[in-house]
Amino acid sequence: MICEPLELEYLVGNIDKNKASVEIIDMILEKKPIEFFVDKYKPHIIGMTAYITHVGVVKEMAKAIKFVSKDIITVVGGVHAEVVPEDFVSNYIDYIICSKPIETFLKIIDKVISGEDTKDIEGTYIEGKKYIRSSSFNIFHPDREAVSKYRKRYYYMFHNPCALIKTSLGCPYKCNFCFCKEITGGKYYARQLDDVMKELESIKEREVYIVDDDFLFDEDRLNGFCDGLKERNINKRFLVYGRADFIASHERIIKRLSRYGLSAVIVGIESVREKDLKDFNKRSSLENNEKAIKILQKYGIELYATMILKPDFTKQDFKQIEDYIIGLNVSFVNLQPLTPLPGTEIYNDYKDKILVSRKDYAMWDLAHIVLKPEYMSIRQYYYQIIKTYARIVLRGDNIIKMLKKYGIKEVVKMWWGSQFVTMQYIKKIIRGR
Repeated sequence: MICEPLELEYLVGNIDKNKASVEIIDMILEKKPIEFFVDKYKPHIIGMTAYITHVGVVKEMAKAIKFVSKDIITVVGGVHAEVVPEDFVSNYIDYIICSKPIETFLKIIDKVISGEDTKDIEGTYIEGKKYIRSSSFNIFHPDREAVSKYRKRYYYMFHNPCALIKTSLGCPYKCNFCFCKEITGGKYYARQLDDVMKELESIKEREVYIVDDDFLFDEDRLNGFCDGLKERNINKRFLVYGRADFIASHERIIKRLSRYGLSAVIVGIESVREKDLKDFNKRSSLENNEKAIKILQKYGIELYATMILKPDFTKQDFKQIEDYIIGLNVSFVNLQPLTPLPGTEIYNDYKDKILVSRKDYAMWDLAHIVLKPEYMSIRQYYYQIIKTYARIVLRGDNIIKMLKKYGIKEVVKMWWGSQFVTMQYIKKIIRGR
């Protein structure tokens, strides 16, 4: 997947164009180095956003920017900066936004324009200072035209091209491994549906990825969502996140959503062991998982299942995953070694068992092993992951099903991507980390 930079689009949509001209440079897609764009646009301020995996990349980029001109104000924001801002501390980064991101960025712009002292701006990280995480949708819509030259290149799996929209912030559940709930301090905020519909009407792409941490939460709101689509004659195909227990107990609304464009759901199945679900404070069950899978299949909704692999897994546990997923005829699964991300509830529970450095940021991508396996070597653990992927995704009947549903072009594209991922795992096996 390569998704549009929604956070930056929100910034552009909320910056007064009479005060500042703004350009978004998508450095995932661009081939030229950051110095090229600094020299081309000669900006006063450069804002960057990143997850934990690119903290090191952002720091190097900030260093390169300051090498071109020490006068450029460098700013970092995004979800990781809001939860673990200290990771971005650098002599080359002027501001780390850790609260009220859009409001805080606008303050920085005003300070720079006025020539005022820009130190100690409320909402930016200052060591030892406490800050309040708060969220609001009292803002203008994201400016998607700011990335018009990239839009055709944004996709997620078979959703191509694909736009993003956010209809709520935070998650109302308390899974202890989850980073999402930390962003809003455990609070949940939902947008007014009328405002959501207005934004959907402005989106040109038919494929829309609703990036709420949990879209399938409130049945009344979901019915209102369907009503809004019907009233405004909005015809989209939606990819969303949802919990298995909600799907299992709300078949009626899932059926209705399928009629109004719900085409795929990312579901945290998490485990085939009941004990793991309890340990994760998932508040769901294997029974819910199986029922949810069958309901999605009943209404032709694709399932992207995610599973967490604990360090105490044996070869038999991997085999159990294969049997479980194949037995339920699931086509796609994402296998994630348990990663106690800094800032999450379980980080302190595991911090003495972590194999990698906190500063080895690329290793915290939910694909590397950061906790020592108990019953096999790291190399063997990676091998079991590859083997499990292959047996689930590349089984004959599954390939035939995908060819019929998505066509040869899209399946070949996915196969090519899978080879890239496989090579990454082979390199991990060789390195043993």
